[in-house]
Amino acid sequence: MTETLRVVAAGDHFVLPSLITSAIAEELREHPFTTTELTLGWPLEPFGPVAEVEEASDAEDEVIDALRSGGAQVLVTQMGPVTERVLKACPGLRLVVVCRGGPVNVNLDAAKTHDVRVCFAPGRNAAATAEFTVGMMLAALRRIPQAHELLARQGSWESGAAYYTYERSGLELEDLPVGLVGYGAVGSRVARVLCAFGARVMVYDPYVHGEIHGLRVGALDELLRRSQVITLHARLTPGTRGLIGARELALLRPGAVVVNVARGPLLDEDALCDALESGQVSAAALDTYASEPLPAGARLFGFADRVVLTPHLGGASRAVAEKAARISAAEVGRWARGERLSHELG
Repeated sequence: MTETLRVVAAGDHFVLPSLITSAIAEELREHPFTTTELTLGWPLEPFGPVAEVEEASDAEDEVIDALRSGGAQVLVTQMGPVTERVLKACPGLRLVVVCRGGPVNVNLDAAKTHDVRVCFAPGRNAAATAEFTVGMMLAALRRIPQAHELLARQGSWESGAAYYTYERSGLELEDLPVGLVGYGAVGSRVARVLCAFGARVMVYDPYVHGEIHGLRVGALDELLRRSQVITLHARLTPGTRGLIGARELALLRPGAVVVNVARGPLLDEDALCDALESGQVSAAALDTYASEPLPAGARLFGFADRVVLTPHLGGASRAVAEKAARISAAEVGRWARGERLSHELG
């Protein structure tokens, strides 16, 4: 008889442990397995409570107890810390599957030392983030949150008339020149949607070849000079950190709109605030920030009438949680059957 596979499903309040268990049950219908379900909280610090991993729940002891008590060979988790201490305490662990776009909560060097394979769940939130990006863009262009505040919060219909003027009314996407910085899984979806709106889509991405939706632009400076709106979709690397700063914002058309639902450090927030003060940038929509949570005294809060701010929610949809569980479970199934893993890092 095939040996029973022992799994710890360490989910949280987004990727529920029950979603992980259900997905594994569907994947391993002919393979006996047991699961220990564990619900973890979110990080207590912006970049995780343990210096050796970037983002993780403060739950090393809980993860160790769950892995050891069940003699687990597999850990499937969203935010569980997989540190040197966890790996050393759980010698039976052989596979870690992270329900995210990257194993930022795993000490990869330690995993390699302890002969633990590590997988992740790429692409799970591309559609959700793309939809959120377009929603944020529309919100900034048409002043939707500000109008909601006036009517729903303040009960003022008359004050809303201030936005029904030529000077303060928003822009529409049709015929609007929109520049995309990055054309990966999210950027390509945003481009398709914007083309459907009738926007004049331009794309800068030196790493993408072949057909694209919109006009390919060969240089970032050229894209910026031609754009009334820019939306960021680049990966965060040492080379892209601070990609859009004071010099780049000055290249935009006067009164431009900036959207960032990618990674906060791509954008120099102080430079953005300066551009908002000068009027070079008329509005912005941000879901990610250089420092998260956004500090209480952040300059961005001083532009509430022109800036839409959300707390890193672009990838949060029920479908994302379900996709993450399915992608992760598929990796568990491949490992159990001795097949090649699709999304492994070493």
